[in-house]
Amino acid sequence: MTASTSAVPGPQQAATALRVGAGLMTLGAAAFIGYGVLFVIRNFSDSFLELGIGPGEVDVGKTQIQSFSPTLAHYIAHLHLAVAGFLAATGLAVGFLAWFGVRRGQLWAWVGAVAAPVLALAVALPAHYPYNLDTAGHLGPIYVATVVFVAGALAALVGLLEQRTAG
Repeated sequence: MTASTSAVPGPQQAATALRVGAGLMTLGAAAFIGYGVLFVIRNFSDSFLELGIGPGEVDVGKTQIQSFSPTLAHYIAHLHLAVAGFLAATGLAVGFLAWFGVRRGQLWAWVGAVAAPVLALAVALPAHYPYNLDTAGHLGPIYVATVVFVAGALAALVGLLEQRTAG
């Protein structure tokens, strides 16, 4: 007598894929929050400009901007803080969706967790390229966070699909 094996993954594989995927999605979301925190720190430091943006991209620094126009410096600072807030808020929301929804097998949570950063990146990234603001130091960290997040989203999707075919 021979043992038969099923080609259909069992509930344990689905649960593992969901747990690992949701964990990676949450890690990516935490990195989005961290990137937002860097915006705040740099805004109030002498660096002022965003991470990875230096004299090669912008030929003046905080002091020159403040000397030229204090109100322009305030405007730039408010934009840094607004971007930081939206990055951190998106990361927080996506992290909660992944950890408390995706991990429990909720497809709606996966859709929301994936759609939010896709929308944010689709709006934000294209503006970097025409102005040569696409440095590795500037976009590299968000790309790394995105790769981790996407790997998690794909693993979680496999788990969600396995869960649905098994149930």
